[in-house]
Amino acid sequence: MTIQQGQVGGAPPVAAAPPSAGTQVASLERRELTGPFRRAIFLLLLAGATFLFVFPFVWLVSASLKDRATVFNSQLFPPPLLFDNYSTVFEIAPVLNWIWNSVFVAVLAAGTVAISSALVAFAFAYFRFPFRNALFGLVLATMMLPGAVTLIPNFLIWNALGQVNSPYFTPLWAGNLFASAFYIFLLRQFFLGLPRELFEAARVDGASYPRMWWNIALPLTRAALIVVFIFELKASWTELLKPLIFIRDIALFTLPRGLQSLVARFNPAIGGEGEFQYVMAASVVITIPMVLIFFAAQRYFVEGIATTGSKG
Repeated sequence: MTIQQGQVGGAPPVAAAPPSAGTQVASLERRELTGPFRRAIFLLLLAGATFLFVFPFVWLVSASLKDRATVFNSQLFPPPLLFDNYSTVFEIAPVLNWIWNSVFVAVLAAGTVAISSALVAFAFAYFRFPFRNALFGLVLATMMLPGAVTLIPNFLIWNALGQVNSPYFTPLWAGNLFASAFYIFLLRQFFLGLPRELFEAARVDGASYPRMWWNIALPLTRAALIVVFIFELKASWTELLKPLIFIRDIALFTLPRGLQSLVARFNPAIGGEGEFQYVMAASVVITIPMVLIFFAAQRYFVEGIATTGSKG
């Protein structure tokens, strides 16, 4: 006589007793209590992290509205608030020129790198050619090359071309015509996620490769292009090293270069005037455009980041 699974000595298996009604009610009550508690903890942590990120900017705005004696104290917005500090900044320095120069450089740099990187990324994603992966790896390897290594050769090249202190700011943006390894990698991941059948159908209909790139690839990767544009816009807007090397005329300064000149002017350690509230006001002027641009393009920015992560 064989003993079936679950039987001991031929005894029939004992079924597990179903949970009682009281046990089910207690479990539901625990879930109802735990859910709001976890949500409250999460919101508190989120509020704390938000405060840590926002507080430096709040302090900066506060310092920009103080006088020389109280600019570095710990009080936030003590009376009186000196809004005239902002108008004074525009009087003591050509800030409007600096703003225009920064806009000109940032838009050109972001636009050229987005288009050029998209061209190279589409080539790596669509075309099949020998040593494609090796060449792509070589492109990515350039990201490991420090910018300081190419700084002197770049200066010598632009100086030989007569573009140092150029009113067209050529050294600050023209290098982006040759694409960026990081943006090539990012956009290639998007292009690889597009169905290849779309491009094959376009080829059957007689579309050229540039037309496929312009009419199919770019519209379907709009979020990625906006991410690239915002990244480079921010990088160019806050760039100090290149303007410090290639720009000498104060009227051609960008905002970071102009801010550096104000710091040198008001720094008491080197004989300056010590009016750091004007430096703080200029810092707010530099920061606010980037905050506004992020909120204006937030939907595309978050969509692009999320899609990039999903395509891994």
